[in-house]
Order: sequence, then C-alpha cells, then structure tokens
Amino acid sequence: MRILLLGSGGREHALAWKMAQSSILDELFIAPGNSGTRKHGKNIPIDPNDFEAVKTAVIDNNIEIVIVGPEQPLVNGIADFFMNDEVLYKIPVIGPDAKGAQLEGSKDFAKSFMKRHNIPTAKYGTFTKETVDKGIDFLRGMNSPYVLKADGLAAGKGVLILDNLKEAEKELKNMLMDSKFGTASEKVVIEQFLDGREVSVFIITDGESFKLLPEAKDYKRIGEQDTGLNTGGMGAVSPVPFADAGFMDKVHNQIIVPTTKGLKSEGIKYKGFIFFGLINVKGDPYVIEYNCRLGDPETEVVLPRLKSDILDLFEGIATNTLSERDIQFYDKSAATVMLVSGGYPNKYEKGKQIFGLNTVVDSICFHAGTKSDGPSSVTAGGRVVAITSYGKNIEFAIKKSYETIDKISFEGMNYRKDIGFDLIK
Repeated sequence: MRILLLGSGGREHALAWKMAQSSILDELFIAPGNSGTRKHGKNIPIDPNDFEAVKTAVIDNNIEIVIVGPEQPLVNGIADFFMNDEVLYKIPVIGPDAKGAQLEGSKDFAKSFMKRHNIPTAKYGTFTKETVDKGIDFLRGMNSPYVLKADGLAAGKGVLILDNLKEAEKELKNMLMDSKFGTASEKVVIEQFLDGREVSVFIITDGESFKLLPEAKDYKRIGEQDTGLNTGGMGAVSPVPFADAGFMDKVHNQIIVPTTKGLKSEGIKYKGFIFFGLINVKGDPYVIEYNCRLGDPETEVVLPRLKSDILDLFEGIATNTLSERDIQFYDKSAATVMLVSGGYPNKYEKGKQIFGLNTVVDSICFHAGTKSDGPSSVTAGGRVVAITSYGKNIEFAIKKSYETIDKISFEGMNYRKDIGFDLIK
C-alpha cells in the first residue's frame, strides 16, 4: 500500500513510525514531514493546506490512501476536495469532511451539537461583536472562574480561564472587539467552569462502527504543578488510572455512542479519528472539547500502546469494514516528555543543533519541531522532541523517559520535570 501522510509534528512522526511497522506498507510519503519522519519514508516539501500540490503528489506517487494528521487541512475541506475531484474521488482520505471537522473548527457548532444530542458538557452561551453586552451580562450571572473560548482554531491558545470578573469582561471585549485571536474570536463561547481531572479519549470510525483507542492524559501548562502559560502540550501518559472501567463505561454510553449516532443522524459522513477532551467530575464524564484528529502529544503514548496493524485499521475505514478489524493493545504503560525551545510558548529561537539523539536505545524520540541539517537535526519549532518510554506501570515509564532526557541536549532546552507525577501513588 502506498500512503501519503500530511503533517510535520510529533503526531505525524508517531503515525509514520507506526505505519512503517505494517506488513502491508509498500511506500510511505510524508508532507512535509520533519527530521524524524525521514527515517520511515520520503519527506515531500509541500504545504498540507495547498490542495493542488497535494493532488500532484498523490498522482505522481500513485498514492492509495491519504492520512491527514493536523486539523487545519480538515477544517479547510481537504476530504471534500478529494471527493469532488474527478481524478481523486476514489482515493480514501482518513479524516472527516469539512462539516464533520466543525466539531473542532467551531466551538459553537460543537456545543450546539452536544446540546442537540444530550451529550454531557458545561453550560454555555455564544456571543459576537453585536451581542458583547449580552456576553458581559452572561458573565455577571456566573460564578468564577470564567472560561472564554474563541470559536475557531487558534493553535491551542484560544481558551482563557480567568478568576476575576473585570478581567473576564475586558478579555471578552479584546476577543470580540479587538480580534485578539483574529477571525477565530469573531464568536466567543463563554462556558461554566468544571472542576475535575482531564482525560483524552480517542476513537477511529468509518461512519458506521468505531474502535476505541487507549486513553491518555496530557499536560498543557509550561510549568510544574500545572502553572504558567498554556502550550500545545508538555507531555502525556497512558493508561490513566482514574479512567477506570466504570468511568469508561459512562464515556462509551453517554458520550461516544451519542456522538457517532448524532453525526450519522445529521448526515455527516465522518471517517477518521475523534478526540474527546473529557473531564471527570466526581466520577461523571463531561466533554470539554472535540478534536477531529489525534491529539499531540497524546499520539506519542497512544500509538506505542497499539498492538494492531494501524494500516489494517485505516483500510477498514476506507472500505467501511472497520467492524471486521481486530484491535489489540500492549498491556504496558507509556509516558512522553516534550523537550521545548527556550522561551516557548513565547518567543524562541530556531536552528539549534540537537545532540544525543543517536545514543538513545531504551526510548523512542518522536520529532515534533525539527528539520534536517545534513545528517544532523536542528530545532525548527517551539516543541522540539517528545521522549516516549514504556514501563510496566506509569512510574517506570516516566523514570525511563527522564533518564533518556539526560542524554539529549540543545541550546535553551526546557522541559517539565513532573509529567505524570500526579498519577503516581
């Protein structure tokens, strides 16, 4: 099978790593890829959002399935582009169409979808520039903390959680009136704050049936004890101890099944991954957000725990035979710690040579923001490399990742030193 994978981050390196293990893979192309993905296939220097360039790559390389890693091409309608093209329409895309991608592309769409299908989520209101005064009244009728979410994609930075009412009112105006997050905050969702423990749950679906993947917990804040600014993710662990059988049974019945049935009832042909960002509130699950793709850095702990051939599962999605495919997991834990550039998530420098990657034997180094400089790898983003390790439990997996980090260095390197510690008894 000849595969084109779109994307360039840690999620895509993990997908490339997993697909490279498949017995049915003939050749893998990654667009644009990074310094790590080149070990598993051929990097093609094109933008995943340039659909004409993607089309050319598909034709030139006789691609049979396209896997879409990041959310932007999905929200921009790459699946629709393929379906409506007289040359590409027979080539399956693993990822939803533009309407399905609105689960992530529009917070307001997602919240109204959940309301229509009685899926547990926080109470909310949606406001625009024209209704900013109603938004302020809505805030004044709530208790702190106040949760403000830009409706559209904002690179993981569009959510504000504020304790002070005056500050919340000010930020609401900044988002709506002053375009703090550009077009993403033309609408703002104000949400009730839910107090609990977060967990990420993933499924793959062909639109008819679905398969549950291992759950994960990620760590978004830059500093230890979940302090400081939000990032794209500083690490993750899987499995998650508090997501026990009773909790996951509720997730299945109250969230996953109503979501998949709801998509089908609304005529949305959803093929690909659904990420459920959940919060466990006193044993009950609530949806914080949907994503229309795998999470990052959760992918770096979820895919290492997947025992099954991922291309067999993708083929099941492509041919509407996912229900006939087997899915198995390794009975061991995985933990990943993200090495980031100095200054991230604010301003940071690129082009720093990374040392020690070739000395790693007991962990997997998933490249996130890197590029090749001859035989070497240099930093090319805020989140640089995710160090993933296995262990008989979370504690051992975490310990191994931190031991591996001691072998790696680049100028300004930073990382959290407490990933997963909250889950260790």
